[in-house]
Amino acid sequence: MHKRILLLFYLFFIIPHTTLAAELTNPLYTTDIRDVIGRIIQAVLGVTGAVALLMFVYGGFLWLISGGETEKVKKGKDTMKWAILGLAVIIGAYMIVSTIINALEKGTVA
Repeated sequence: MHKRILLLFYLFFIIPHTTLAAELTNPLYTTDIRDVIGRIIQAVLGVTGAVALLMFVYGGFLWLISGGETEKVKKGKDTMKWAILGLAVIIGAYMIVSTIINALEKGTVA
């Protein structure tokens, strides 16, 4: 009886999993570390750009609902100013990193 249970377990649970096993594909579609790092940098830049846009809109909204109060107008303007400055820093950092990576890969700065 014990052998039948083991045989049935083997037939129904072990054999189908070994014969129908799927081959896993690489979800990154690359094995080159430079491509992976490039995609990570692009994703981070996309997220930071979206955050900068949201902060700019938030600053404009604060300015819009300020009702002429100088303190609220200043807060809205400052939020917009810092959002633009943050975006400029992010773009500058990307340009520096891109230049360094290109210099290391090609041996020239172009």
